[in-house]
Amino acid sequence: MRDLYEGLTTIGRDGAPAPGAASDWSVSADGLRWSFRLRPGQHWSNGDPLVAADFVAALRRLVDPATRSQYAQIVDAIRNAPEAIAGKLPPTALGVSAPDPATVFVELTSPTPYLPGLMSHWSTMPIHGPSLAQFGGEFVKPGNHVTNGAFRLVAWVQGSHVDLERNRRYWNDAANRIDAVRWASQSDENAEYRRYRSGELHVSYTVTRGQFEQVRREHGAELKIGPQLGTYFLGFNLDREPFRSQPGLRRALSLVIDRERITGSITRVGELPAYGWVPPGTFEYSSQSFDYAARPMADRLAEAQRLYAEAGYSAAKPLRFELRYNTGEVHNRIAVAAAAMWKQALGVEATLVAVEFKVLQQDIDARGVDVFRLAWIGDYNDAYTFLQYFKSDFGINTAHFKDLHYDALLVEAARESDAPKRRGLLEQAERRLLEQHPLIPIYFYVNKHLVSPRVSGWYDNVMNVVYTRDLTLAP
Repeated sequence: MRDLYEGLTTIGRDGAPAPGAASDWSVSADGLRWSFRLRPGQHWSNGDPLVAADFVAALRRLVDPATRSQYAQIVDAIRNAPEAIAGKLPPTALGVSAPDPATVFVELTSPTPYLPGLMSHWSTMPIHGPSLAQFGGEFVKPGNHVTNGAFRLVAWVQGSHVDLERNRRYWNDAANRIDAVRWASQSDENAEYRRYRSGELHVSYTVTRGQFEQVRREHGAELKIGPQLGTYFLGFNLDREPFRSQPGLRRALSLVIDRERITGSITRVGELPAYGWVPPGTFEYSSQSFDYAARPMADRLAEAQRLYAEAGYSAAKPLRFELRYNTGEVHNRIAVAAAAMWKQALGVEATLVAVEFKVLQQDIDARGVDVFRLAWIGDYNDAYTFLQYFKSDFGINTAHFKDLHYDALLVEAARESDAPKRRGLLEQAERRLLEQHPLIPIYFYVNKHLVSPRVSGWYDNVMNVVYTRDLTLAP
């Protein structure tokens, strides 16, 4: 998406928002009105002019209930966005406009200091109206697809690869040194490593944990590791029992998870044990932790056993549920470890079910799971992108967590223009979330890639975003 499209902003090498299709932007004194100014002379890949109305149309389409976008609420700070998403107002009522072909105007209901970062997210990228009108949902297919980014779509074989070629009409094509790129779909880490070693892949998405020490020895400077805004977690289905009405039971299951053991023995590539939801390193934020984060495991086990008994479970009546996760070596090993920890400490009988990721998503949406494995990667460098995940009306609230106090804190934080006060409200919201235990965070991610010596220009940032157009491939 970031190769095919360019938003009003992009993500800079340092992870901060940088100019994209917009060369600059400004905000009013009250923080409620933003103006983004487009670079002159930009075009779509078919030669049509890129204009401000293309961004307005995309944002309206995002909040249109007919689009059914799970990401619609990501722009809920824009005026009338919640009402448009709910179908109470037409999408045209959204607080975005194009007073002229080069200016995108955004009106907010409350100050949103992270708006420039949000405008780099792929859900806000522009739409080519004539293609959408002509092809409908087929507008994304090769041959129909019109883009404004550094590359254009050539082929898309689902489950295998996506082929892109250089978009000669991209405004900064002169700086692009890559003529074509293949994005390969690969779910097996070991197979990905073999493809990298054979030279088939120039950049790996991850690094196989089972061979990490070998990778470090053999590849040295090719191994790139750095912090990332991402959290690996187990989520509860709060639509049904036994977890819906028993936060104490949820806490008990979290208490007995030895995160240090998991990161030290299973993941083993520098991940940090997670005792909170928002990752460390988030811009202008202090990550919060469970109140038991520093307690000895023996104390945690004792409390967990007490809570387990209070919930009505015992050796004679063990808790039984299913943990569902997507196929993959590390997911399987973590699931096995968690089930063993629950069994040993509490007597829980957890059934493990591995499915393809798409099936897992469908099962979660259908509410046909008890406990599930997922992860959340920050969409922009602000704590709100994590805390919004559990807001009751957010479309990607997979646990279906509903807490009026939590929602109220997020609403208040969204309206707060004073940065320290806003930060305090968000930190208070995270503490409330952790008290209620709708999830069991396991670890915080790190970026880990293998980058071929043939590739130059690579950089790391907490957003884990590297644009192909910034790279060079030696012969």
